[in-house]
Amino acid sequence: MSTDSKEAEQALTEQVVASFAGTPDERLRTLMQSLVRHMHAFVREVEPTEAEWMSAIRFLTDTGKMCDDLVRQEFILLSDTLGVSMLVDAINHRLATGATDTTVFGPFYIRGMPERAYGENIAFTPGTPALVHGRVLSTDGEPLANAVLDVWQTAENGMYSGQDTEQPHGNLRGRFRTDAEGRYAISTIVPVSYPIPTDGPVGRMLEATGRHPWRPAHLHFMIDAPGHRTLVTHVFDREDPYLGSDAVFGVKPSLMVDYRECPADHELARRFGFDGPFREARYDFILDRS
Repeated sequence: MSTDSKEAEQALTEQVVASFAGTPDERLRTLMQSLVRHMHAFVREVEPTEAEWMSAIRFLTDTGKMCDDLVRQEFILLSDTLGVSMLVDAINHRLATGATDTTVFGPFYIRGMPERAYGENIAFTPGTPALVHGRVLSTDGEPLANAVLDVWQTAENGMYSGQDTEQPHGNLRGRFRTDAEGRYAISTIVPVSYPIPTDGPVGRMLEATGRHPWRPAHLHFMIDAPGHRTLVTHVFDREDPYLGSDAVFGVKPSLMVDYRECPADHELARRFGFDGPFREARYDFILDRS
């Protein structure tokens, strides 16, 4: 490439950057100018053919077509599988405060799920019965009463309610509140490993690059308490084979739990209404003050 060509390309970049110089919002101006510089640098580095660039445009167009307002968000899935979601999460939670580690939000959260009583069963489909319980605390050890835990997980078929129209409304979802001592209890089923959806552009990307689509078994939590930062996290099954190769890079060692076996005559079985053997997992959440 001639020196003149390189200079012309760089001049184009600077012209586009300058076009945003009058953006009234300073943060937006920074974002747009940085985006242009990095995108132009990427294009100069890889030198895509026009056909490759149109393939990229079609990929993004197809990604948008797979999104809806309620259940499917293919752009979140794309961000997750490229590690961008976890990078944004890490940047926004850099301070080592002792609070529970965060992780990705995921694309299958549904607002407005039913309020559940302490220990209520959220599983309307078969699975290995489980009790997940513990406390919600502040970083100074203070129990957080009336904290709201929004919970969701997949059924044994590896799909979320809403995503799977055969599941009852609200299956394996619900909003729990802590008691005066900050305690919560959820009757559910042991979560299972599952593949992220592969019927869209993200699935085609994973296949083309030789990556698997599997996520290790986990339970999603979004926890709110007055005067504290909202916590979005997962609790993972420590025995899951995909912990080291999560398709969305969301695993952190501090978020792993054991699902220990409990017999039908266990004291917890009587308290929470299990009529046979079940698994128990304990996890305490620690929230940062806002």
